[in-house]
Amino acid sequence: MPDADTRPWEDQFAIEDTEIVAETPELRAVRLTLAPGQVVPWHWHSAIDDRFICLEGAIEIETRAPRSTTRLAPGNEHVVPPKVAHIVRNVAQGTSRFMVIQGIGLYDYHPVGG
Repeated sequence: MPDADTRPWEDQFAIEDTEIVAETPELRAVRLTLAPGQVVPWHWHSAIDDRFICLEGAIEIETRAPRSTTRLAPGNEHVVPPKVAHIVRNVAQGTSRFMVIQGIGLYDYHPVGG
C-alpha cells in the first residue's frame, strides 16, 4: 500500500471523485472529477511530469515559473514538467473529468500557497 502522501485528495483537499486507473511504482494514471468551481490546489512534483487529458467539460491549468494558463476541452492534452507549480480548475458550467498520467519516476506531492 502506497504512503498517504501519494493520495493527497484523501487528506489535503476534496474533489468530487478520484479513480486510480493504473499504478506502478514509477507510473500511474488517475481519472479525476471536479464539480463546478472545484480545484486541485497549487502543488508541484520533484521528478514526474503530469500529462493532463481532458475527458469532459473544461479544465484550466495554471503554472508558475514559467507563468502560463492553458484551457483544455475534451480530447486536448497538456504536460506540466517536474518542479513547476500548478493548479487545475474546473472552468465548465457542470462537471469536468480528466485523466492525469504521472511519471516516469517516483510520485510526490508538494503543496504551495496560492
